[in-house]
Amino acid sequence: MSENEHEAKMAHPRMAAGALFFDDAGRVLLVEPSYKDYREIPGGYVERGESPRQACVREVHEELGIMPPIGSLLVVDWAPNPGEGDKVLYLFDGGRLSPDLLGQITLQADELRSYDFHHADELAELTIPRLVRRITAGIRAHESGVTAYLEHGTTPGVG
Repeated sequence: MSENEHEAKMAHPRMAAGALFFDDAGRVLLVEPSYKDYREIPGGYVERGESPRQACVREVHEELGIMPPIGSLLVVDWAPNPGEGDKVLYLFDGGRLSPDLLGQITLQADELRSYDFHHADELAELTIPRLVRRITAGIRAHESGVTAYLEHGTTPGVG
C-alpha cells in the first residue's frame, strides 16, 4: 500500500474539549449557546498544534472569562458522524467553582446567553441525549477517579 493510500484510510477526526464544573450542591454547570436550541458544557474545538487540555483551558477562558484549574480527564467519547466527520470529545474535571470564581464569570456575549447549575436528573430536559450520557459518565468519573471511554455516548459492550 502506498503512503497516499495509507493516508487516505487513516482517521482524521475533529477534536473538541470541555470542562465539567460543579457547585457546592454537586450540580453541573451548563451554558446556553445563542446558536443552539439546547444547553452545552463550556468548551469547543481543539485548534491545530493545541492539546485537548489546552483547548479546554482556552475555551473556558473565552466563554466564561475565568481560568480555573482544569483537572484530570474524565471522559473520552468517540462520536461517529458520516455527514460531518467523526469527532473525539474530551471532558475534563473543572472541579467545584468557588464563589470568587463564580463572581468573575463574564459570558462571551456573541455566543452565550446564560449559564446555570443543574442537577443530573434535569439534564435530559436541557440537552441532547449523547451529551446527557457523556455528562453522566463524567459525574461518575469525577466521583470514582476512573476515566470513562465512550463510543457515541455509551460504554462499548454495556447494555
